[in-house]
Amino acid sequence: MPIRPSSSAEIRQLIEALGGADDVRREAAVARLAVIGPRAVEHLLQQYPAATARGRAGMLRALEASGDARVLPLARQSLDDPLSSPEIAGATIGVLRAFLGSNQRDVARDALDALLTVALDHAKPAELRTAAVDAMRDLPASVVEPMRQTLARDPNVLVRERVESPPEQPGQPAMVWRDAVEGRLPSSPAMMKAAVAAFAGAARLIELQHVVDAIRLHEAHEADALRRAEWRSVRGIVHQALAARGSRLALYDLRDSLLEPERLPVTFLAAIEEIGDATCLEPLAAAYDASSRSGDAWWREHLAAAFRAIVRRDGLTRRHAAVKRALARWPDATADLMARS
Repeated sequence: MPIRPSSSAEIRQLIEALGGADDVRREAAVARLAVIGPRAVEHLLQQYPAATARGRAGMLRALEASGDARVLPLARQSLDDPLSSPEIAGATIGVLRAFLGSNQRDVARDALDALLTVALDHAKPAELRTAAVDAMRDLPASVVEPMRQTLARDPNVLVRERVESPPEQPGQPAMVWRDAVEGRLPSSPAMMKAAVAAFAGAARLIELQHVVDAIRLHEAHEADALRRAEWRSVRGIVHQALAARGSRLALYDLRDSLLEPERLPVTFLAAIEEIGDATCLEPLAAAYDASSRSGDAWWREHLAAAFRAIVRRDGLTRRHAAVKRALARWPDATADLMARS
């Protein structure tokens, strides 16, 4: 069954949450707006000028994965935003980094130009200039090496050593994406994230599914916990792209991921809220039951929100077979979730 388009009222409420003091609601709103995708971009662009500094930073984070060229001028303007804050600056660098992988050459060029301008501007804070340099680490050496040599002489800017990609993985977003679809991932999660930002919006759904499977397999063999979390974050972004297009092609991965012992990024639950169905109720109840023992209130609230979205969207009651199964296995958790729905 196709998903119901999100209403303007819902998007306005999510945008309001971006400027609020509740960090849990704010993070959920960022992820949800990213999942909604093109339907939210117009609202975010229109309301950005009137938003607070905190709200603007949240909007930029929600727009990072949109791939919409209209976001680039906004990001460039935000570099000189009178309301600028470290959070706005960081979110802006994230947007520009994502556009480096754009398949529109003028967009990628303008994003690179903006990052170079920041990196070379002595009037900018050192932290911002360092972030701009770091955002360009995965570009070909021929593009950024002259700039790196100049900045290396600046004591106020930290120029990290560039990690060269293996010869068979030159790091070009288009090649990274093609390889990922075929199951070959780059060495860096950041490279994969840039490729996802550039190509996921227009990719075939089956390609997105293949990338989800490839990342999930890579995570399973990644020994470093921090690196594994970075890959999981990228997998969540791919799920956002699928959910934004109303696809349940990789819903099995969302369900299975709920049973993992490690807490998932909020992007996973935002995707489940958008495209989840009755088959998600049991794993949601299982994860909710586990969260009651762990005391993780943040995770617990997001699980409840996803469960509630499915129950309300599909009009499910205690008489539905999926609800009965969840009640039989996790009676307390399911009863609590149904009461909150």
